Amino acid sequence: MAVAIPAIYRSTVGKKAVMAVTGAVLVLFLITHMIGNLKIFFGAESFNDYAHWLRTLGEPALPYRTVLTLLEVVLLVAVVLHMWSAVSLARRASAARPVKYQAKKKSQAQGYAARTMRYGGVIIAFYVVWHLLDMTFFVLNPLGGDATPYQRMVADFDPSRWYITVWYVVAILFVGVHLRHGIWSAFQTLGLRTPRTERLLRGLAGATAAVVTLGFVAVPVSITFGWVS
Repeated sequence: MAVAIPAIYRSTVGKKAVMAVTGAVLVLFLITHMIGNLKIFFGAESFNDYAHWLRTLGEPALPYRTVLTLLEVVLLVAVVLHMWSAVSLARRASAARPVKYQAKKKSQAQGYAARTMRYGGVIIAFYVVWHLLDMTFFVLNPLGGDATPYQRMVADFDPSRWYITVWYVVAILFVGVHLRHGIWSAFQTLGLRTPRTERLLRGLAGATAAVVTLGFVAVPVSITFGWVS
């Protein structure tokens, strides 16, 4: 068994399967994280209670923040495997086409999608690092660690820091594009795409991406425009 797993992963099908599974984990995380963020619209107490609940999951049987740390480790592994699989598949596809035939050029749509996923992935990676330094380690947050989660969120997207809101919204838009393409690709990889289900699955991928994008963007925009303070 220990030999079979690496052998499966070395195949194109195996890499695509890993991308699909890790992508599903990341989509689930995005949805739950979005729901948690939206609690800010119910007031400071609701948002702070949610943040406290995350850190005390499993208590008193487990030490403070144990479950959250384990979830973060799982997410980190999922991100690494997802990115590594994507890079490996891209290199394999490039190696399989060493000569660019003029008669079989990629369409503009295909080229646009590939560039969007490639550069969008880089922007998302920078966003994740910034988000961790800001909201998890408090290095970039204006209030640091000496504030409630609600206060840190509001301070982060204060109207005077509009450029942070712009950066956040741009990054989330790329997340949405990446998410839509990723969900659709996962459906194809898992063999769910058929002529009968294609329209439904495309709609589901687009709707999921739109909801997640709007859910994440709603918070910083509302703070910047003073609807949440």
